[in-house]
Amino acid sequence: MLMEADLPDDVEALRALVLEQARELDALKIFKAEVERLQAIIDALQRHRFGRRSEQLDPDQFQLALEEVETALAAAEHARDKASGAPAQRPRKTNRGSLPTHLERVEQIVDVETKTCVCCGGALHQIGEDVAERLDVVPTTFRVLVTRRPRYGCRSCEGAVVQAPAPPRIVEGGIPTEALIAQVLVSKYADHLPLYRQTQIYARQGIQLDRSTLADWVGRAAWYLRPLRDHILERLRRSERLFADETTAPVLDPGRGRTKTGQLWAYARDDRPWGGNDPPMVAYVYAADRKAERAEAHLGDFAGILQVDGYGGYAALAKRRQQIRLAFCWAHVRRKFYELADTSPVATEVLRRIALLYAIEDEVRGAPPEQRQQARGERSRAIIDDLRRFLEARSRQVSAKAKIGEAIRYALTRWDGLSRFLDDGRVDLDSNAVERSIRPLALNRKNALFAGSDEGGDNWAVIATLIENCKLSGLNPHTWLTEILTKLANGHPANAVRNLMPWTAVA
Repeated sequence: MLMEADLPDDVEALRALVLEQARELDALKIFKAEVERLQAIIDALQRHRFGRRSEQLDPDQFQLALEEVETALAAAEHARDKASGAPAQRPRKTNRGSLPTHLERVEQIVDVETKTCVCCGGALHQIGEDVAERLDVVPTTFRVLVTRRPRYGCRSCEGAVVQAPAPPRIVEGGIPTEALIAQVLVSKYADHLPLYRQTQIYARQGIQLDRSTLADWVGRAAWYLRPLRDHILERLRRSERLFADETTAPVLDPGRGRTKTGQLWAYARDDRPWGGNDPPMVAYVYAADRKAERAEAHLGDFAGILQVDGYGGYAALAKRRQQIRLAFCWAHVRRKFYELADTSPVATEVLRRIALLYAIEDEVRGAPPEQRQQARGERSRAIIDDLRRFLEARSRQVSAKAKIGEAIRYALTRWDGLSRFLDDGRVDLDSNAVERSIRPLALNRKNALFAGSDEGGDNWAVIATLIENCKLSGLNPHTWLTEILTKLANGHPANAVRNLMPWTAVA
């Protein structure tokens, strides 16, 4: 801010100063308008994500859009603050005091040039200090592990040469350590970085590796890791209740010069909503198509409740296998009516009643099965019965070809499975547990576009299975995979892979 003493006496200089101040004021108005515009976009995105239109925005697209707008907002605010010379008007989001204690601390001291008092010339002594911590990064650093194996001979007979055997490796005769292979796997299947992009990252460090070389490492690791995925799938088959879902997996079809549509099937267990003791787990299996026979082969002799969406293949499976009972997903029912809520009072009313069911579920989440079943019998059953009568009455009033008629028919034809949760406290209201496990596959599909072959699709399923189970167990997948690949290379017995499971590391 200018003081009176700073004002020039010359009229022309004063006019120039006024014009400069006016330009700065105009610039501040522009920055302010830009900040308000960007903040309005962020508010709209937040409403779109968390408000009543939330189901229409893909979570990944939302995060991408939001981070770009927030970046622009930060730049505009910084420009505004610099132009005004005032301190920041909005507190920055910081992580002060929360940097992990295990990180290396590299200290630097910023000290005064002289420790002599400017007033009296006496010696200064330290009375305190200010400490600030900032998060730093050292770009990925490669190193070379050199293994030397001395050879020894006998001077007397000169007939025997003794040398320690070479340590076993996942890639015999190759250059990668198990830690590097784990890094490639995690980057590809957890961070969704295709191999060609990884080679570009390595090249910036002067490491020239072909994409085909990394693909060879991934294939060899998948061969070692496949028994672990198969063991998880076998564990799931012995469960009393499972979630199942599937998603497309485009696969290159060289014979036709284009891609074909394979399927990645997901089978999951999560007993945490009712306090179960078994660890949550998921297994992915690749198949060339979506036929119901695929799920039957994957599930083996599974007997129990299978919670699924409305895909007809599961109904055909349950019809052939009487030991399987289906529980359908209320989230899928809600989604069909949600799409019609703006134009149909019937859809709005159905959504209101489904919301009552979810409110009850929020109250009993984590409670024992008996308590959940009792609450559902006392409160949810009346809502379900009334909703069925409502839908049956409306189905006679609307055209079967209308969208609302299709949504009503979708619910009524699956009513037994939708009501299954009332009589079993272990059953959830929806199949969101497995849908959350499907999401990383979809994100990897967007980045990698397609698998190179059916075998590549199965490798994808194997490695994604183990990485997702690390996430469910709260483990760092890179640390776990490094340890497991090292054990497998050293000959860990195939009949003891149960000791290698992620959940055993946290048990």
